[in-house]
Amino acid sequence: MPPFGPAEAAESLEELAELAASAGAVVAGRVIQSRAAPEAATLIGQGKVQELAQLGQSLGAGLCIFDHDLTPTQQRNLEKELACRVIDRTQLILHIFARRARTREGRLQVELAQLNYMLPRLTGRGVQMSRQAGGIGTRGPGETQLETDRRRIHRRIKKIEEHLENVRAGRALHRRKRHAVPLPTIALVGYTNAGKSTLFNRLAQAAVLADARMFATLDPTVRPVTLPSRRRVLVSDTVGFIGNLPTTLVKAFRATLEEVTDATLILHVVDVSAPHASAQTGHVLKVLAEIDAAAIPQLLVLNKVDRLPEAETDVEAYRQRLLGGSGAAADSRAVAISALTGQGIDRLLAAVDEVLPFDVIVRVRLRLPPGEGARISMVHDLGRVLETSYAGDCCEMDVEIPESLRQRLTAFIVTTPAAR
Repeated sequence: MPPFGPAEAAESLEELAELAASAGAVVAGRVIQSRAAPEAATLIGQGKVQELAQLGQSLGAGLCIFDHDLTPTQQRNLEKELACRVIDRTQLILHIFARRARTREGRLQVELAQLNYMLPRLTGRGVQMSRQAGGIGTRGPGETQLETDRRRIHRRIKKIEEHLENVRAGRALHRRKRHAVPLPTIALVGYTNAGKSTLFNRLAQAAVLADARMFATLDPTVRPVTLPSRRRVLVSDTVGFIGNLPTTLVKAFRATLEEVTDATLILHVVDVSAPHASAQTGHVLKVLAEIDAAAIPQLLVLNKVDRLPEAETDVEAYRQRLLGGSGAAADSRAVAISALTGQGIDRLLAAVDEVLPFDVIVRVRLRLPPGEGARISMVHDLGRVLETSYAGDCCEMDVEIPESLRQRLTAFIVTTPAAR
């Protein structure tokens, strides 16, 4: 029972069905109720509860998923009335994240979100929480199991947060090392299942899991990509966004989302074949604003154009429809592509080359003394070596390199033959 009109409710319910399928459930039926205000005890009215109970019994359903956050009391009452397990949208998303997380960092982030969600729901879970606990570490024989569990969860949350702070510190260190080498960073963002991982694999020749299921990618991956100007950039694939993304997840995945906030350019990937592409774009822009990334330059990537009739590929029309006329992203350029077939990838790379702050290519001659192997390797990685010779112990190189790298190697420059 999402808080909006019939069309939006149907759209949200369809998305909930996709989420349920991604979690391995088989959707047996759907029900929508329109109410002026939610019922305090059961969210939906008593008549609808009875209707839902009869439908669930006739279909043999063992799980009922609500497209609305449930209070602990509502969840308990509904489980009693419906005689089956009841979860809400947030629990479903947390379950999917728990199944998909692969790295230790991803698992910790999901566990933190689950514990924060579970903590207020420990209250009032009936007889199972009324056991007495005693012994060392409790207040005494009169302390309830509920209080013990709550304290245990608080300790676990604190420990996970400390681990994630270490992760953030490690990521910050990696970013400082990347910044020491003048490589711009590009973050792929977009609604879940928009094709980010397929595009990432296409750009970086990587092998990140690309699946039609929602939230197929949770753990960020970073790979180098060479642009047409021969500049190298780092591209990161991130977790997909979704409408009504639980706040607990946004907070828990702060370490991952910092890859977005630290980017030089954001590639906002949109599935233009989706019937609700405009709403999905709005949700992504909202999350970007929540994580303070709205001011970062964006390039709108209109993906899956291979699914559209040729007459419906007006890039400017789609850009206007998706972004509207207001907001920081309204002036963003747009490029139509198909990450699956490779259509438009050359145009996308050229557009990235134009949008990124330009790092002019200059030609210089360097004389690097013994012991400067790291700098020689950097020149080979980031520039183009035209000629190499040796004078005594020194290595002399005629190279074309980015201006930002030339500034770092000023002490080793012999001559500057030309600039481009």
